[in-house]
Amino acid sequence: MRCIIVLLAWLASHALAFGAEAGKPADFASAMRPIMANLRSAASYARTGNIALAQMETDEAVATWKRLAPNAPGPLPAYAPAALAEFLGRGAERLTAATRALDGGDNVAAGRELLALRYSFHELRRHAGLYDLGDCVFEIAPAMEKLRVAATRYGERPAHGNAEETVAAASAFRERLERCNDWASAEIAGHGEFRRLIDGAIASSGEIAHAAMSGDGPLVHRYLIELQSYAQLLDFRYG
Repeated sequence: MRCIIVLLAWLASHALAFGAEAGKPADFASAMRPIMANLRSAASYARTGNIALAQMETDEAVATWKRLAPNAPGPLPAYAPAALAEFLGRGAERLTAATRALDGGDNVAAGRELLALRYSFHELRRHAGLYDLGDCVFEIAPAMEKLRVAATRYGERPAHGNAEETVAAASAFRERLERCNDWASAEIAGHGEFRRLIDGAIASSGEIAHAAMSGDGPLVHRYLIELQSYAQLLDFRYG
C-alpha cells in the first residue's frame, strides 16, 4: 500500500488549516477548484482504465486537500460549519477509499468513490444556496443516463410505437443542456471549445429524437455514442 494511504488517514483525523502559504488562509472555493478538476480527471482516467494517471490525479487532490479544515481561520460565507466539517471528514474517507481501489486495480470502485465525493461537494453548495455552470454540468449525468437506458431499450425493439421514451429522454437532456448554456459566463459562452460541445450536444439531442421517430435503430445508437462523448467532455472540462 502506498504511503498516500497513511497521509489520507492522518488527514481524516487532524484539523489542517487552509493553505499555510505565508500564514494566510486560502479561499475555500479557490482551494476546491483544483481538487474538483483533479477528481474529474481521475474519474475519467479510471473509467478508461488508466490507473496510473488516475493515481497521479488523486495524489494531487490529496496535496491540496490537506490545506482544508472545518475550523479554518478565514471567513467561509454561505457554508454552515457543521456541514463543512462533515464534508471534509467524509471527503478524506472517500479519497482514501478511492486510492485503495486504484491501488488494487479496481477502477469501477474508484470511480464510484470519486463520484460520491464530487456529489457531496455539489450538495454542500446546493444547501448553501450556491449554483454555477459547474453545478449545472454535473447534473447532466442523470439525464444522460436516462437517455442511454431509453435509447438502448429502443435499440432492442426499434419500432415507432416504442420511440416515445427515447424522444422524451432526449428532450429532457436537451433542456438540461440549454439550461447550462444559459448559466455559462459571457467568457465561457464565447469560448470555441464550449460552443462546439454544448451546441453539438444540443443538436445531437434533437437528431436522436428524430432518428427514433423514424425507426432508425442504428442511427439512434450512433447519436447515443456521440451524446455520451459530449456529456463526458462537458463534465471533464466544465463540471
